[in-house]
Amino acid sequence: MKNLFKKEKLQIAVIAVAAGIGSEFKIYPFTGDSFRIGLGVSVFLLFLLFMRHIPYMWTGLFTGIVSVIFQGAEWMLQTESLSVTDALRHNLPAGIYYVVYAYGMLHILKRTDKLHPLLLGSFVAIVDFASNEAELLLRGLFIGAEAFYLLEWFNLLAIAFVRSFFVIGLYSSISVSQMRALHAEQEKRMEQMLHIGSGLYGETFYLKKSMEEIERITADSFALYRQLSGANERAFGRQALGIAQRIHEVKKDSQRILAGLSKLYDSEMAVNMEIEELLHHVVKGNEAYGQMLGKTISFRADIQTRFVTAHYVPLLTALNNLAANAVEAIEREGKVAISVFESGESFVFMVRDTGRGIPEQDRDIIFEAGYTTKFNEDGIAATGIGLSHVRAIAGALGGQVGMERQEGGGTTFVMRLAKAAIL
Repeated sequence: MKNLFKKEKLQIAVIAVAAGIGSEFKIYPFTGDSFRIGLGVSVFLLFLLFMRHIPYMWTGLFTGIVSVIFQGAEWMLQTESLSVTDALRHNLPAGIYYVVYAYGMLHILKRTDKLHPLLLGSFVAIVDFASNEAELLLRGLFIGAEAFYLLEWFNLLAIAFVRSFFVIGLYSSISVSQMRALHAEQEKRMEQMLHIGSGLYGETFYLKKSMEEIERITADSFALYRQLSGANERAFGRQALGIAQRIHEVKKDSQRILAGLSKLYDSEMAVNMEIEELLHHVVKGNEAYGQMLGKTISFRADIQTRFVTAHYVPLLTALNNLAANAVEAIEREGKVAISVFESGESFVFMVRDTGRGIPEQDRDIIFEAGYTTKFNEDGIAATGIGLSHVRAIAGALGGQVGMERQEGGGTTFVMRLAKAAIL
């Protein structure tokens, strides 16, 4: 708390000095030079709007003191007078202005909910006008300043409105820019989180598949040990038993890794996501993927139903894979359409592309484990989650995925998921 207080005192000092410097840039709206309007008030207001956590009354008091010091020193230089008393009489009202202004802003910004800029500007203009009134009253008491004519009072009110709305407009513009930057940063972090979550989810599928295979190998090794032992092949039997034991250790290590991945996956995820937001991330991510591959691809999302799901990561993983396959199937330029609608007790997701399509002879095996059409220059098959795992994800969500014939080339994948599994 002590460090925080020191920080607040530093902030108040910065505001006071900035307002004091700004007050040196001024105009004299009325006859004579006893009353002036400076830039310091605009600077002061802008700081108050952005730093609403600071104590306003202390800020106004300290700013008023600094203003009196700045303007008093200037007055003494201009009049070649060394009278501190006269300097205070001529400039103390300008300091009181900031105290009254801070008091008014305290009631507006500290005790009122967020206001519309027009309403806020009107309230601030009234506070500005009232503060000027207080300053003028004190100038009349201290130095006998003449009362102003009615027209000059209207000029003063007009100046208050112009100055207040100018600062409020500047504040609103900066705030909107900051909110846009914050929203962009939040969206970027959300995309990073979803990318991590989708990757972890895909890896858990690989790991679960591997563990199932390890379990089968362990059982087969132990069965082989019994057969060899029963056939008096004890040496080979012990070797088979050793293999089974080592495989069992690998399984336990895999279980620990899976538990860690699941824990990390759960900690990174939010609670729910709307389908519109989910498809937004699918489209945005795969647009960037297409650009990375040097392709010109237009995406279209057709959402005919609305729902919120807590199972958005597996859904995102499956749709991302189907969309990425569509991007890879397009040679240089083309279109990808993603649609979602209801059909009975299912949600249906369709991913269409205008790519080269799936060869006729491969259509019955595309969802088999190990199937791929992507090879690198050395003829090595690509690694990725694959359509077999998309089918596994669909099955885990109470549904299925298949491919439909599409006239004019291209491919259409259809994934049907049970509503009860994802709502």
